[in-house]
Amino acid sequence: MFESASRGEVKDTVSSGNGGSELHKLDPSDIVLKTESLTLGFGGSTVLEGVSLEFPRGSITSLIGPSGSGKTTFLRSLNRMNDKIRGYHRRGEVLLDSASIWDSSVNLLQLRRRVGMLFQRPNPFPMSIRENVLVGVKAHGLAKRNDFDEITETLLKEVGLWKAVSDRLNGSPFSLSGGQQQLLCLARALAVRPEVLLLDEPTSALDPFSIELVENLIAKLAPQVTFVVVTHNLAQAKRLSHSTAFFFQGKLAEHGQTNQIFTAPSQLDTQRYVSGSIG
Repeated sequence: MFESASRGEVKDTVSSGNGGSELHKLDPSDIVLKTESLTLGFGGSTVLEGVSLEFPRGSITSLIGPSGSGKTTFLRSLNRMNDKIRGYHRRGEVLLDSASIWDSSVNLLQLRRRVGMLFQRPNPFPMSIRENVLVGVKAHGLAKRNDFDEITETLLKEVGLWKAVSDRLNGSPFSLSGGQQQLLCLARALAVRPEVLLLDEPTSALDPFSIELVENLIAKLAPQVTFVVVTHNLAQAKRLSHSTAFFFQGKLAEHGQTNQIFTAPSQLDTQRYVSGSIG
């Protein structure tokens, strides 16, 4: 369901080496998304300065750091979610398959299909559970009407919601618990077959069982979808991601393989953060 003609080489699944999920090997030369000297701010304030990061196709990257360090502002810039905020300004570039996302030829709706986002707080649309799953599929003409029921069932099963909602697909999503609403939003985001999915604290409202389900789903989909995850859950970052970027005081302080960041960071601030001394 999530096949992409442009996806890069995916190699055999291997241990991540950090005690976490089984993660596939990456082709580090196949970069789907990158930032170049990206500086972001609002009004007269600079939130984040000079960030250059590369995201290999099919990778899972965790963004960690104290609150206020610029992680979410950075994440939201990757599909231009900040553009309409008063006073927002940026320098530098975000490149998707080597093309600027701010190029005049870019269709914003198509960009956000390719680079989707799941927010920290669930935001189901005021329509039925079924229509929440299908809204993007219909908007982009991704499937025929005869396939809608199968798509709905497949996605709801994938995120672990099918048993809970199969008998009330025409009901309101607001009758679901907060965690269930977040899983529904994840199904909606995946339905349009994104190449990149931006996750802002995606499991903060979920119970431990649902957290495990979502993490396993991310690991399963990562060969086909590239994930960028803001998380304050250091254990989650350690077990889930290929690489980790540490943001501190408005800068990218350190970026590397997750195992290296957590066991042998090169920066003192990184060491203090991952050890719990600051944060």
